[in-house]
Amino acid sequence: MVIHALLAAALAMTSAPAQTTVDCDRVKCLALTFDDGPGPGTPALLKTLKKEGVKATFFLVGKKVEQSPSVAKQTLKQGHAIGNHTYSHPSLPTRGDDEILNELKATQELIEQATGYRPQMFRPPYGHTDDRVLGLADQTELSQILWTGTTLDWSLRDPKKIKAAVLKLAQRNGVLLMHDTVPETVKAMPGIIKELKKRGYHLVTVPALLRGKGPKPGTSYF
Repeated sequence: MVIHALLAAALAMTSAPAQTTVDCDRVKCLALTFDDGPGPGTPALLKTLKKEGVKATFFLVGKKVEQSPSVAKQTLKQGHAIGNHTYSHPSLPTRGDDEILNELKATQELIEQATGYRPQMFRPPYGHTDDRVLGLADQTELSQILWTGTTLDWSLRDPKKIKAAVLKLAQRNGVLLMHDTVPETVKAMPGIIKELKKRGYHLVTVPALLRGKGPKPGTSYF
C-alpha cells in the first residue's frame, strides 16, 4: 500500500506543473513568457528564475525538445508552466490542416515523453493564427496563448534595450513575450526581475494569471 501511495504521488508530480499560490485578484501580477526553446541559454535562465523565486511560462519547440529533453524536464520540475510552440516553428495559417495537426500532435508527444506532462496551451509561431488554426488547436485539446506585449528581443539584441522594453510594456495582468534563445535576454533577466519586483509585480505563470478559469481548449487568451 505504501509503495502504491508513493507511486501515485510521483505520478501526480509529473502530471501537471506546480502552480503559484499568488492571488492575482489581490496583487499586481505579470506573466513572463519565453518562446523557441529549450536553447543553450535556458539552463542559465532557469537558474536565475530559481534564485529570484519567480515562475515563468515556456513555449517549447518540438525539435528543440528532441535535442534537449532534460532541459524541458527541468523546466517543469522547477514549477514553470510549459506549452506547445509547434514542432518546426512554421507560420500555421499557410499550412494545411493535416500539417498543422502534425505540428501540434508531434510536439505534444515529445513534451510528454520528456516531462511526463501533456501541455494544455500552445502559442502560434510569430503570432500567426486564424479561426481555422484555433479550431485545430481545439481538436488537439489546446488553448491558444498570445500576449499583451512583445519585447522584440530577437531584434534588439541588447540587454539594456531589452530591459527598457520590458519595463515599458509591463502592466497588471500582462503577458510579455521574450525568447530564451536570445542570449541578451538571458543576460538581462536578473536586472529585469529585480526592477519588476521593486515596482510591485508578482511574476507568475500564465495559468496562475487565469485564476483557475483556464486554459480551456479552443479558447484564445490575451
